[in-house]
Amino acid sequence: MKKLVILFLFGLWLNVASAQNAKNITGIWWNDEKTSKIEVIEKDGHYFGTIVYMIPEKYEDGQPPKDDENPDPALRDRSIVGLQILSGLKFNNKDKEWEDGRIYDPKSGKTYDCFGWFEEGNLDKLFLKGYVVGIKWLGKSTEWTRTSLN
Repeated sequence: MKKLVILFLFGLWLNVASAQNAKNITGIWWNDEKTSKIEVIEKDGHYFGTIVYMIPEKYEDGQPPKDDENPDPALRDRSIVGLQILSGLKFNNKDKEWEDGRIYDPKSGKTYDCFGWFEEGNLDKLFLKGYVVGIKWLGKSTEWTRTSLN
């Protein structure tokens, strides 16, 4: 019985540790160019990122830029601020990375499969890689830096 209790407690600890690792991706991030801040949240075990801030220098006539490269003409008039650009990432505890996500690039209007990870011991730099046709090495990486909304 004692072994069963110890095994149960160890399993519970592993579950909590895994959930904490998965949530490391949440927060506010500067994009690689430091022009936009993206808020990453968790919903039902998946992670989503929305542009919540853009530097004023990118505004046109006092308005944030539009999604004018979107392949859908009906969406080209929407604001970049408030746009969800990251979706569906889920944490792979074995590989210690987030996978099976999608990332949208408003500059090109293209959406890519993506995954993300942290380098060893540094939770302030998030690496994301967008790729096409399921070939991870055939893609482009970006580095986001943890920040705050203010």
